[in-house]
Amino acid sequence: MKKRMYDMVMLIVGAFIFALAVNLFIIPNDFGEGGVTGISIILFYLFEWSPAVVSLVANSILLIIGYRLLDKTTTVYTIIVVAFNALFLHLTEHWYIDSNEPVINAIFAGLFAGVGIGLIIRVGGTTAGTTILARLANKFWDWNISYGLLFFDLIVAGLSVFVIGIEKTMFTVLILYIGTKAMEFIIEGLNPKKAVTIISPHHDRIAKQVTDIMDRGVTVLRGYGYYTGTTKDVLYIVINKQEVSTLKKIVKAEDVSAFVTIHDVRDVFGEGFIDISK
Repeated sequence: MKKRMYDMVMLIVGAFIFALAVNLFIIPNDFGEGGVTGISIILFYLFEWSPAVVSLVANSILLIIGYRLLDKTTTVYTIIVVAFNALFLHLTEHWYIDSNEPVINAIFAGLFAGVGIGLIIRVGGTTAGTTILARLANKFWDWNISYGLLFFDLIVAGLSVFVIGIEKTMFTVLILYIGTKAMEFIIEGLNPKKAVTIISPHHDRIAKQVTDIMDRGVTVLRGYGYYTGTTKDVLYIVINKQEVSTLKKIVKAEDVSAFVTIHDVRDVFGEGFIDISK
């Protein structure tokens, strides 16, 4: 129950912050947006239709079409987000900030939109809209969901050029880019993970040091050199970014000739990291 309450608060706060991005920074500066929100903004510019009503209707239709692609919890969370986002778009439509600097406004539009969506996604919700379309594209055409989201957002941003002009469309692309980075920051946090592979004849000593000093699990993979045919044991370790320096010192102390690769990791589930059930 405590977690559910926390999730509800994050969904509502995320919907509110996203609504502020639209009403404080995007619409007053004639910028565009991606997805269903971008379409609702274009229709507002053309016909003065309420973005709150248009987004509510469009997202509801898409949710009805694609609800089978979402689990029960995500569906409920998405309904909450769609409802509160429409409500906050309506309640804040007359709010304003006295700023005439388009670059600053575009930056903050992206930050607010990214933070809002990031809070929603982090607790397992979605904003419906292009998320549903991306999932449909993944199901029927095997598209990557992230690329699907970007594809549909860019289509809407591209179409807005006929309404807001090239310069404002360029600001819109900037907003989408900043929003994506802000969203990733909120979802991943300040502590991105690193996956490390180590090939060394002294892998046993390195693994023991990692286990004893860093208290991290080590997976040993069996491989071989293609050219030499020599069997090799490969260490696979997932650590926090701050632990990279410690690991390098351990490897250097045991084998200065070790072959080491370090990769960025988006999500890590399991013991010592995030419970996948969450």
